[in-house]
Amino acid sequence: MIDSTHSSAERADVRAARESGRTSVLVIGGGINGISTFRDLALQGVDVLLVERGDFASGASAASSHMIHGGIRYLENGEFRLVRESVEERNGLLKIAPHYVKPLQTTIPIYSTFSGILSAPLRFLTHKSGKPQERGAFLIKVGLTIYDTFSRDGGTVPRHRFLGRKKSLAELPSLDPKIKYTATYYDASMHDPERLALDVLQDGRSAHPGAVALNYVEAIGRDGDKVLLRDRESGTEFAVAADVIVNSSGPWTDLTNEELGLDSRFMGGTKGSHIVLDHPELLEATRGREIFFEHSDGRIVLIYPLKGRVLVGTTDIDADPREVPVCTEEEIDYFFDLIHHVFPTIPVSREQIVYNFSGIRPLPRHEDTAPGFVSRDYRIEVDREGSVPLVSLVGGKWTTFRALGASLSDVVLGLIDRTRTVSTAGRAIGGGRDFPRTEKAKRIWIQENLPGAGARADQLLTRYGTRAAQVWEYVEQGDDAPLAGGDLSTRELEWMVHNELVARLEDVILRRTSIAFTGGANAEVLDEIADALAPLLGWDSARHDAELEQTRLLLNERHGLHIPSRARG
Repeated sequence: MIDSTHSSAERADVRAARESGRTSVLVIGGGINGISTFRDLALQGVDVLLVERGDFASGASAASSHMIHGGIRYLENGEFRLVRESVEERNGLLKIAPHYVKPLQTTIPIYSTFSGILSAPLRFLTHKSGKPQERGAFLIKVGLTIYDTFSRDGGTVPRHRFLGRKKSLAELPSLDPKIKYTATYYDASMHDPERLALDVLQDGRSAHPGAVALNYVEAIGRDGDKVLLRDRESGTEFAVAADVIVNSSGPWTDLTNEELGLDSRFMGGTKGSHIVLDHPELLEATRGREIFFEHSDGRIVLIYPLKGRVLVGTTDIDADPREVPVCTEEEIDYFFDLIHHVFPTIPVSREQIVYNFSGIRPLPRHEDTAPGFVSRDYRIEVDREGSVPLVSLVGGKWTTFRALGASLSDVVLGLIDRTRTVSTAGRAIGGGRDFPRTEKAKRIWIQENLPGAGARADQLLTRYGTRAAQVWEYVEQGDDAPLAGGDLSTRELEWMVHNELVARLEDVILRRTSIAFTGGANAEVLDEIADALAPLLGWDSARHDAELEQTRLLLNERHGLHIPSRARG
């Protein structure tokens, strides 16, 4: 594990929280579900303090498949409530977060007509996988027909369609010619999950002056109605009293409860890994679609074009939340095997991998249930034994974050005897407000809001949605110079520091931008951005060098890069 504690001056927002020592609701865990709950409570005018031991959305939320999906495979688990909610939330996010959530055409290659018909009811009833058996066209047709009934929402996404071998290969010529059919339907992609989470967070921060969010602050104990906190930047420890404590720390929920003096056995997460390939031939072969299918071992896997790269995932392996998840060589071999399964004539090599990532899904404890059949639904546990109620979130996934945040917020509002005054349903998120939906509208918006941005206009609109207008206004007010080959600039970085709670170099490389994801992180880029950050964050030379080394190690050890240490001087 990389030691990430730095000696640093106390941040102003941490000092304010320490001096206040009081909030109505303390949320521990700044993944998407904790952030969604924070936003919802802030909109009700509730004083709420969110603390996250790392950066916001840096844990399980950063390790997603970058999809917002209805979960067609959950039908086989009998989770009809979850599928309905997921589809409704997917359709909603396409409307309220159109800057990051886009319709995604998804194609399933199918090799048989009737395979799986006998085994599917057994899986449905027992939730045990048994001997892997591929689902045939008949079973997939039934599933997609049911799925379409959940998807009715004024034509938000088209209905599914089936094609035979000849037409399938005409549309996707590189597919395995042994296929019998393809089924194509629509879900949604999520281009920048960490930035979407940040947008939700910013909505909460701006909704109510009593809503405060702190990254790099961890919960280390409990004393009555107070939770002991440690700022991992300065080392300062302090206590905050609250009327309700919410534990939304995902896969680490039981470990957080342990720190708070509660023995719980709620969680049983599984590890999921992904690789990102710079592979023009494979990118072309997808024709802009996600290829979604069941591999020979029964796992659901995907090949997905994103940001000019190809994302391939995912695995589903039981994991210990005390251990740092990494993508293994065996998992990479597995991904290459599944690519060959679908696109047999396209060679892939490790040299084409520009990034990999791995995370632990926040699944409930599942005993002998096969990992793929563990419920992706969530539940809320309330412990009233102490002087202050402790609310634990068990489960949850990206797609349903808004609805989950509302449900968790309703529980908390009941505990503090408050009533809901604002609904988040249909409420635009951050840069999704007034986002231009057509190419014509986009060009007009850019002309009116990003004058003089030139080639950067599309990049800014993609990164910030309509918040780009505020960013560009700031950029134009001072001298600006490109960073990271034009992926960033000095004034934009300054805006991030002032407005997006940047504390470390890794925050910029991995989460405020896509530099690492797309393969743009190298020693020169790290140097350049660290040099620009140092005066903005008040780093001395020791802190500057520590940030460089820590980020280099993080990228190498957790994300499969091979960045050498650079001698300075």
